[in-house]
Amino acid sequence: MSIWGSLVGGMIGFSLGGPFGMLLGSLIGGKVSRSRRSFKSFAQPQQIFALALIVLSAKLSKADGQVSKEELVAVKDKLKIPEHELDQVGKIFNKAKEESTGYEQYAQQISEIYKGNINVLEEVINILFYIAEADGNVSDQEYKMIQHVSQIFGLNDMQFNGIVEGRKSSDKLNPYVVLESKPDDNLGDIRKKYLKLSKEHHPDLLLSKGVPKEVIEESKNKMRAINYAWDQIQKLKNN
Repeated sequence: MSIWGSLVGGMIGFSLGGPFGMLLGSLIGGKVSRSRRSFKSFAQPQQIFALALIVLSAKLSKADGQVSKEELVAVKDKLKIPEHELDQVGKIFNKAKEESTGYEQYAQQISEIYKGNINVLEEVINILFYIAEADGNVSDQEYKMIQHVSQIFGLNDMQFNGIVEGRKSSDKLNPYVVLESKPDDNLGDIRKKYLKLSKEHHPDLLLSKGVPKEVIEESKNKMRAINYAWDQIQKLKNN
């Protein structure tokens, strides 16, 4: 069953609380107290992740003052939104794009929901870059927004730079940056980092943590970058 079928609904809207609850509540004509600060939810983790991507993608799409057709297509394609769900998902996207609540409040709520699951939060950043890249260029404003979201999530510079580097083609990426290491680190320490990142970004683990199967392909790309970086570092260290 698609994760998109029940995103707009009273149960999810009212159980989330916070800015997400306010957003969905307004879509269904409900009244959610602005004083309600609970970030807990009875919704499925996959639904929360999908909702987070839609809202942050909407905020990102206007970060540089313009919403390109390519970015909208990227949102549809990357999130694998079926045609019969486009109207419903479009309502969420447009509402998030038009309303005055800043992306910071949504990012903070996402950070609370996925507290302790930094790999899931990294995946949100990874997919936001995919959306931003859709029109062929990540603008300075888009980059700064994604970087700020990562800071709200609690990612450090090394983790953020690893995501950015991992999105490059194999012939251009710095393997040390991908593995959050330095050239003068010994191979044993780098191997530990490689094993840690391989475990954290394995698609099966991310699926179990709430990343929907509809968007797991970017996780597979991250794993390919991690494996390639490790192969390259072994060659460099053994020469």
